[in-house]
Amino acid sequence: MKTIPSAHRLVATVFLGAASAFFAPALLLAAPTAEAAAAGLPDFTDLVERTGPAVVNIRTTEKVKQGQGVPGAGDDEEMQEFFKRFFGVPVPRQPQPNVPNAPNTPRGRKQAPQQDEEVPRGVGSGFIMSADGYVMTNAHVVDGADEVYVTLTDKREFKAKIVGADKRSDVALVKIEGANLPRLAIGDSNKIRVGEWVIAIGSPFGLDNTVTAGIVSAKARDTGDYLPLIQTDVAVNPGNSGGPLINMRGEVIGINSQIYSRSGGYMGISFAVPIDEAMRVFDQLKTSGRVTRGRIGVQIGEVTKDVAESLGLTKAQGALVSRIEPGGPAEKGGLEAGDIILKFNGVPIEKSSDLPRMVGNIKPGTRSTVTVWRKGTSRDLTLTVTELEPQKAATREEKKPKAEVPANALGLIVVDLPEAQRRELKVEGGVVVESAEGAAGRAGFRPGDIILRLNNIDIKDARQFNALVSKLEPKKLAVLLVRRGDSSQFVPVRPGQ
Repeated sequence: MKTIPSAHRLVATVFLGAASAFFAPALLLAAPTAEAAAAGLPDFTDLVERTGPAVVNIRTTEKVKQGQGVPGAGDDEEMQEFFKRFFGVPVPRQPQPNVPNAPNTPRGRKQAPQQDEEVPRGVGSGFIMSADGYVMTNAHVVDGADEVYVTLTDKREFKAKIVGADKRSDVALVKIEGANLPRLAIGDSNKIRVGEWVIAIGSPFGLDNTVTAGIVSAKARDTGDYLPLIQTDVAVNPGNSGGPLINMRGEVIGINSQIYSRSGGYMGISFAVPIDEAMRVFDQLKTSGRVTRGRIGVQIGEVTKDVAESLGLTKAQGALVSRIEPGGPAEKGGLEAGDIILKFNGVPIEKSSDLPRMVGNIKPGTRSTVTVWRKGTSRDLTLTVTELEPQKAATREEKKPKAEVPANALGLIVVDLPEAQRRELKVEGGVVVESAEGAAGRAGFRPGDIILRLNNIDIKDARQFNALVSKLEPKKLAVLLVRRGDSSQFVPVRPGQ
């Protein structure tokens, strides 16, 4: 899960597409009683009937090479029993590898070449934007997917094409081939009011078209991301990602994207990308498949009350320039370290996070005016905005383990957990996953996961972990304690053969 670590800030956790062991039940909507109606409580039934058909389930798959250690349906009873006892549901059985006559291949004869196998990656949500099949969702829902499948409420399933994705706003656009499809109306997120009723529709834990309700808790909540988010108390869980946040008029006002959580499940605080910001991204993705943003080449910080008073400002506002990029737009425009940027193109900057959002919305090549506070006076400077380099996703080749570092019997390449991270997590040891393939890849391990225990043995470092793995029995299930974000859980995996 994606988090923003700090003891004094919100921890925003991006939903995992796949189901989690940390389940928090969603708020079930029942038909209102006569007493409830008389008390003025909202009735969502007509709203759900009108908007539900345009909300879709999105599942993604990844193509992986078949390995010789793929457990078959006949010898996987131990794995089935583990999931049944500890997670309440059986794990889906893995299909047999498609290797013709593999058991009868004579020794010395070459086997059939390995083929790509399509395996599930995760489940998310989305909603239809146009009758011809444009679907909006979160970027993290489709990130790394080889295939994307969109399922409507009438059970029609389409293979979708990823038009584009923008990680900074966590917005993605996919396209399905259809006509006269149901679609949602777009609202105005600038007009939302704190306390108004809203609903979310999505697929938490793969449960299609689940409806939950709540109120808007706050607007323009700064969680450290590129966009200010809408905070609600609507119950959302892993799998709700990309689904719509809908007002009582049946209009989309946001895309459900993050939750605040200490356990990985819903805890009463959720966040949505404002639809106005998402539509700016939508238009660029639809036109060019990518998003272009502006930059001016400065590193900034907050202006504290003490600093503001000392420098003669009437209040703490603006963005403090702590560093100027050599040869960048700001340096060419005359900005200096120590300047406080008060306005950008005449718009006041209340807090430092406002500046990158304002600059990002400017088309590269545009001349802009910056008002700065320097040595007790304000002055206007002019600079030319350049393009912010887009975030690049790791390619498939970059994700592969380096040849000189072989994976262990579980298919893992790990490194020691850095000392600073150990202190932050308050653990004495552990290893960080750099690459996961084979058995570990099929079990759901991802780069960045932290392994704390193997069976009943605490992990100290990578050397000890690899030594323990080398002693595992090939056909016996091993259980690893894995930490991802703020949550930990045991993950069973069988060593490859």
